[in-house]
Amino acid sequence: MNAVSKNTSVEVVNFGCRLNAYESEVMREHATAVGLTDTIIVNTCAVTKEAERQSQQAIRRLKRNNPTATIIATGCAAQLEPETYAAMPEVARVIGNEHKMKRESFMPENAVPILTSDIMAVRETAEHLVEGFDGRTRAFVQVQQGCDHRCTFCIIPFARGNNRSVPMGRIVEEVRALVAKGFKEAVITGVDITGYGGDLPGKPTLGQMLRRLLMAVPELPRLRLSSIDPAELDDDLLGVIADNPRLMPHIHISVQAGDDMILKRMKRRHLRADIVAFCAKVRAARRDVVFGADIIAGFPTETDEMFENTLALIDDCELTHLHIFPYSIRPGTPAALMPQVKGADIKDRARRLREKGREVMAAYLRARVGTTAQVLIERDGSGHCEHYVPVRVAGPATGEIAHVRLVSCDDTSLVGQLITA
Repeated sequence: MNAVSKNTSVEVVNFGCRLNAYESEVMREHATAVGLTDTIIVNTCAVTKEAERQSQQAIRRLKRNNPTATIIATGCAAQLEPETYAAMPEVARVIGNEHKMKRESFMPENAVPILTSDIMAVRETAEHLVEGFDGRTRAFVQVQQGCDHRCTFCIIPFARGNNRSVPMGRIVEEVRALVAKGFKEAVITGVDITGYGGDLPGKPTLGQMLRRLLMAVPELPRLRLSSIDPAELDDDLLGVIADNPRLMPHIHISVQAGDDMILKRMKRRHLRADIVAFCAKVRAARRDVVFGADIIAGFPTETDEMFENTLALIDDCELTHLHIFPYSIRPGTPAALMPQVKGADIKDRARRLREKGREVMAAYLRARVGTTAQVLIERDGSGHCEHYVPVRVAGPATGEIAHVRLVSCDDTSLVGQLITA
């Protein structure tokens, strides 16, 4: 479970990705505007069956703790299995992914047990100017929705639909409004942000959009990318990474595996050598860049040798920010029909990947001691530097960007000392 967004009568409980965090703010504004009270909106995730289980568990717990509240289930899991959520006695309404972005869906007079539609038939992305992000110092900005690719482990395209992009002018307008409200960092989000623009007139690329955004909103201090696909690095994107220090040097890539046969069975569009080349090109363009990666442990048919190839990729590409996902069967996907790896082996491989992740992160933190950083203070005494590493520093107010010297570290974060001169 991620952030919980509240006001006096509407609470939004968010699971899953940064796009969900953006959409949660839209829904909070909609629900408040139509006058809902004593309402909890649960924005579910379907990336794994475990994510669905956690969403359902949270719904039951929320109802126990808030017996008078009306609970609305929405998000990817609710879109995929609306009847399952509607059958839960704790849930009053189910609203699908297309409808959750529309204010009229939350109007009391439109309340029905299930409000969903065929997400694959949706051709446009609803545009919203989010007024703010409750309790946050960085803002999420949706630039596209859906995905045109069909990785064999992934159900998300069937919950989100096909790729749909937000026009550049609307993105600029939203970021300007957020900066005017005091936000100093914007995070570009979507399901497949490197797929941006293919459905728009002129087919602008992600790199072209980012360059225009940075030029059009010079008052924005920091721009950050969410996960990108290494198969879609082009000259436009590489150029904007190289030339714009306001674009943060933390690139999170959708790696998934480091073995060619597993990547082919995942139906990814890159091979191991492509990931290595991607990291080398970006590092040559931006020497201070750090890489994060999503990696799946124990994908069907993965042998010990295949796993070792993935483990070795961490050092080969100098990956530091790892998100490790033990493979779990997702009914409805081709991978669910493949020969499965034993559960004990999946658990062990995930453990080894996480241990490696802790090792490389600790080494990176030690190497940063004695250098300087710009830290966006997100709560009293802590924030994240440009490379998305947690930093503890006393003094600056929440929302400020502090110039600090990094004086020590533990295995997960740095300690900074404010530079005043």
